[in-house]
Amino acid sequence: MVQDKQKELDFFNHYAKSQEYNVFTDASNYRLIKTCVAISNWEPGTRVVDCGCGSGVFTKLLKDFGFAAAGLDLSEGLIDLAGRLYPGIEFMVGDVEQLPFESNGLDGILLSGIIHHLPDPSHCAREVYRVLKPGGTFVAFDPNRRNPFMWLYRDKDSPFYSSEGVTENERPVIAAEVAKTFAQAGFSVSTSYLSGLHYRYIASPRMRVLLPIYNLLDDLLFRLPLLKPFSAFVLTRGVK
Repeated sequence: MVQDKQKELDFFNHYAKSQEYNVFTDASNYRLIKTCVAISNWEPGTRVVDCGCGSGVFTKLLKDFGFAAAGLDLSEGLIDLAGRLYPGIEFMVGDVEQLPFESNGLDGILLSGIIHHLPDPSHCAREVYRVLKPGGTFVAFDPNRRNPFMWLYRDKDSPFYSSEGVTENERPVIAAEVAKTFAQAGFSVSTSYLSGLHYRYIASPRMRVLLPIYNLLDDLLFRLPLLKPFSAFVLTRGVK
């Protein structure tokens, strides 16, 4: 299967006309990127590209953490928006399956919630491997299909699946499958999990009223070590 890129472009270019694409609270954005930085081996000052950067929220945080950060996204609309919001940062239109970088040139890559948009992430894995320097690292975060809330709301096999606010390409990931794909591309891969990221907004009006309850349960339940693999988000780290 291949990603329907036109579906992605139509969805995100339309979104860029109305508002910033920023679904988490500011505190959760910070916590997510702090966690990604903590599990990476990126040195301050090195070049890290935020792939799937959207409107640039995470790219800006990477810069605040001391990296020479740049953002890349398939959506020209979101890249234009990111450039207006954060004029001091380099943003570019590009495809994670055909990265516009020389081989062995980047220190780090952040895959910002992008793997779950790819029906077959092996093309992305090979491209990320190609452009990273030996010893370079990528970190990815994606919704976890084993999380009961993510499965019920966002997996097409669920009887309660909602397509509001997502593209047809999206599906939460299985951690072991992502790890296997990137290991086959040549990476040394490790997996961790993260919950307690609070949403500020979801598309479905019916589910929006339940958002405070979800935020509370997600924060409390998955602190237990036994439940960690069922956390809302999978974090994948790979070293070339």
